[in-house]
Amino acid sequence: MAPPLLLLQTIALTLGGRPLLEDANLSVSEGERLCLVGRNGSGKSTLLKIAAGLIESDGGTRFIQPDASVRYLPQEPDLSAYASAFAYVEAGLGPTDDPHRARQLLNELGLSGDEDPARLSGGEARRAALARVMAPEPDILLLDEPTNHLDLPAIEWLEAELKGLRSALVIISHDRRFLQNLSRSTVWLDRGRTRTLSRGFAEFEAWRDQELEEEERQQHKVDRKIVAEEHWLRYGVTARRKRNQKRLAGLNAMRSERRRRLGAAGDVRLVASEGKTSGKLVIEAEAISKSFGERSIVEGFSTRTLRGDRLGVIGANGAGKTTLINILTGALAPDSGHVRLGANVELANLDQGRASLDPLTVLKDALTGGGSDFVEINGERKHVIGYMKDFLFGPEQARTPIGKLSGGERGRLMLARALARPSNLLVLDEPTNDLDLETLDLLQEMLGDYKGTLVIVSHDRDFLDRVATSVLLAEGGGRWVEYAGGYSDMVAQRGAGVGTAPVVSAAAATKPKAAPQPRDKPAAKARLSFKEKHALDALPARMEALRGWIASMKLLLEDPELYARDPAKFAEASAAFAAAESELATAEEDWLALEIRREEIGG
Repeated sequence: MAPPLLLLQTIALTLGGRPLLEDANLSVSEGERLCLVGRNGSGKSTLLKIAAGLIESDGGTRFIQPDASVRYLPQEPDLSAYASAFAYVEAGLGPTDDPHRARQLLNELGLSGDEDPARLSGGEARRAALARVMAPEPDILLLDEPTNHLDLPAIEWLEAELKGLRSALVIISHDRRFLQNLSRSTVWLDRGRTRTLSRGFAEFEAWRDQELEEEERQQHKVDRKIVAEEHWLRYGVTARRKRNQKRLAGLNAMRSERRRRLGAAGDVRLVASEGKTSGKLVIEAEAISKSFGERSIVEGFSTRTLRGDRLGVIGANGAGKTTLINILTGALAPDSGHVRLGANVELANLDQGRASLDPLTVLKDALTGGGSDFVEINGERKHVIGYMKDFLFGPEQARTPIGKLSGGERGRLMLARALARPSNLLVLDEPTNDLDLETLDLLQEMLGDYKGTLVIVSHDRDFLDRVATSVLLAEGGGRWVEYAGGYSDMVAQRGAGVGTAPVVSAAAATKPKAAPQPRDKPAAKARLSFKEKHALDALPARMEALRGWIASMKLLLEDPELYARDPAKFAEASAAFAAAESELATAEEDWLALEIRREEIGG
């Protein structure tokens, strides 16, 4: 077996008097596809910087093969020292690297290379940084949140490009689909220590849960042993002092170990403050259009959003997603057409850019609005410190300025603010940014229980699959198309991802185009309601259960002695058998009708 290109052993690091890493290990072999996962604040980025040689650890060893090349992508690349985007990328090339590849990658990422770094957006800076680390095709690529600030076309392009590289990959990301598609092994950093799974991220979460359950069982055994030893200490025989002193020392050692042991990190407690119930119709848009100069953002778009719908909005950066949402929620007037909001609509908004956060405002005042120590959630007053703990903030952070918080902490703060406002229409603009996987799970669960209506802008494909009941896609030129289901459903109906044009069947391609119809008041696009989609998902399991029950009843009725032995039971079983067959037939008809309707909408 070939020796690893990069090896970290028993890495230890203390920051601010608190051990961050205690026994962290990382081994990267040639062609490795490895993801590094863990809670926000667990030290993933720090470990990656140690691997890159940017930080010295307090203990442990770092070994790298003398001829191995390494490139590191930071979370927040700094281009300020360079005259242009290409100058920044070119500075990352080695003497034998090809500058033409650097230029090619920039072009594929939508940059010319002549851009002024001071004027680049977060997404454009991320694209330039990706070109810088990928152009040399190093032996090892260390990628810290490579999909941050990228739109879906860029994420899908990046996936395909990384799959084709010969480089070994170590990836930190909150994007589940990205990790599932690229990783072949997983390193879990938890409470300062690493554990390795020799399989990809797709199998990580089930394995992690098993590890935590086993840990709890072992800790329970230790707790029981401590109780037994304490009982001996109080009531046991006190003779043979030397032996007893040794046993007492062992008990004290167990107590000390238990005190030092860090429990698994707590979970965020996500509860949305719900307003009064809105009307059945939440948003109705008819033939709306909006342009800025000669650029069309929305052209002749119509839709109806009903109470309980979960609408995902996707598209390339700059496609006009935020503009469209502002029009649909009444914050911006369309150039033509009209928008009507339903009765009793109460809106709460999560801002993607965190623009509403003053960096000098302290955490407590950001949650309460200042002048109070309480937050009101669903009509009940809750002390701000308790509410902070629900989002994993310590009491000592109450007076911390927002500008001092990490990206993950700012993300949790924005969620805490948005969820505290009474609402029945929740608009979330990139809610998954900077959140760890466990918090994402809880956010998805909370949104599933939310009784109101959701409008979500996201580039996270897995998140959209789990949450959205329909997806609104920017097709370009101001054209928006709505697809039933989540992201994967959209790809299946469209025949392609967001980075390419939709696939048109041969029959559709040869079909004569219909004459254009007047667009004064086009009908709203038909789609499955939330209730219909739920029924479509639930009916197959119900039908399978009915078939199993019918089979068991059939075996019972086939007993030739049942009628003679128990006529009443035979009659009861016969009636139940007939009712179950009727229910199964109805369920199959309902499912077939919904499936046909779904395919018609998809077509």
